[in-house]
Parts: sequence; C-alpha cells; structure tokens
Amino acid sequence: MNRPQDGFGALLKSWRSRRHISQLDLAMEAGLSQRHISFLETGRSKPSRYAVRQICEALEMPAAEHDVMLVSAGFAPQGADASWNAEVRMAVDISIDHVLKGHDPYPAISIDRIWTLQKANKSALKFFAVAGGTGQPNVLLDVMSPGRLRDNIVNWEDVTRSLFRLLDLEVARRPHDSEGKALVEQLRSLPGVADAIAHRPNEHPAPVLSIEFLIDGARLRLFSLIATIGMSMDAMLDDLRIETLLPADEATRRWLRAPIDMVFEGNADR
Repeated sequence: MNRPQDGFGALLKSWRSRRHISQLDLAMEAGLSQRHISFLETGRSKPSRYAVRQICEALEMPAAEHDVMLVSAGFAPQGADASWNAEVRMAVDISIDHVLKGHDPYPAISIDRIWTLQKANKSALKFFAVAGGTGQPNVLLDVMSPGRLRDNIVNWEDVTRSLFRLLDLEVARRPHDSEGKALVEQLRSLPGVADAIAHRPNEHPAPVLSIEFLIDGARLRLFSLIATIGMSMDAMLDDLRIETLLPADEATRRWLRAPIDMVFEGNADR
C-alpha cells in the first residue's frame, strides 16, 4: 500500500468532519484524551498503533480506510501477517464455495466491493450465458453496457438506478477508493446510464426490486440477497460479497429448477 499524500492528522480531521463528531466526543468514544486528539490532528503528537485502532473503531471506518490511516501513521496495514491471512482466507474461500454450491439450482456469485466477479456457481454461469452476458469481469459493466443482457432486462432503468446507487454508496464510504471512483465515472458515461440514474419514477416503489428478464418468451423475476463477512478487520476480506439470486414468483422458480442445460444448449449458438 502506498503512503497517502495526506498525513495522519489531516486524515483524522477529515474523517471526524465526515462523521460530524467533535474532538471531545471522539476522545470519549476512543478512550483517549481530547488533548491527545487535538495534538494528533495538528501533528504535535504521533499516534501509537493502539491509538489508530481506537480512533478508527470509534469513527466506524471501513477496513481499507483503517489501513490507510495505519500507513499514514507509519505502520504496516492490518493484513500484513501473511501466515495468518493465508489460513483465514483459505477458510473463507472454502466457505464461499460451500455457499455458492449449496445455492444451486439458483444463481449465486461472489464479487468484490465494486462488483468484480470472483466466483460463480454453475447455475449463475449458465443463467447469465442464456441471458446474454458477455462474461466480462465486472458485473455492473456487463449489465449496464449495451448488448443482449441489457436488452433482456425488462426493467433495466430501475435495475441500473438501484445498482448504481449501491456502488455510489460503497465508494462514498472510502474517500481513497480511486478504483471505485473510476468505475462510477465509466458507468455514468455508458449510453443511457446517466438518464436512468437521473430519472425519478412517480409511482410508489415496490418494497423489493425484482430484476425482470425476458428470455425466449419466458418472463423471469428474481430478487437478490447480499451477504458480507462479519467483523472483518482485513481489507481484502471486507471487500468480499456473496450475491444470491432467488425467484420472485412460482413461474421463475419452476424455470430455474428445470434442466437449464437444455435451455443453455439451445442458446449457445446465438
């Protein structure tokens, strides 16, 4: 990780302002003195690793931003212990495989914070191939770019608006996420995306937005559940998401439980 241009004091003050919290309130939450917080912001004192951790937890900062604060203070990031990381990440990897496989015959994927595909179960690979996916690594780019997948999503504008909002909120959590910010601008520049996210429908929205696909005359409605790793202090693990797609009606449930291999083979040459 590169050391950020801003020093620890400037980053601390910026995060405190983002959280709308006074030095006194932060000091009380972090178990430090107000004077120490003030000296840290002005650079008169250098933080200990303990102080950085207490402050980051009090400010409820994402793990990646916690690492930024550590590096700015001259410490190694939280994930620097390679042996511990390898063991934990292997356990997480096995568990993700278990969840994805167990979700068949419904689609399920593992993604990172900006929806870059990490893994997918067999049902997801086959479903998105039938639906017209191009197989590019980023799911949002695949959904929002002009093409057959986008054309097959009946409520594409609603879906785009919802997905873009989720990405925008994720990026807003991390001021130093240059990769996320670049993706936001890339998506916004795609044809029709800016209009879709700017449009505000007049009707009252449904409690849960379903993604509606039209595939060979079959109208399929799915909603998603997104899971994250609880209490992760590692930026890479904190990035991981599992999105499971579930049928929103009985017709979709029957379609997904049918031998999708037959549908897949029938669409393979299109």
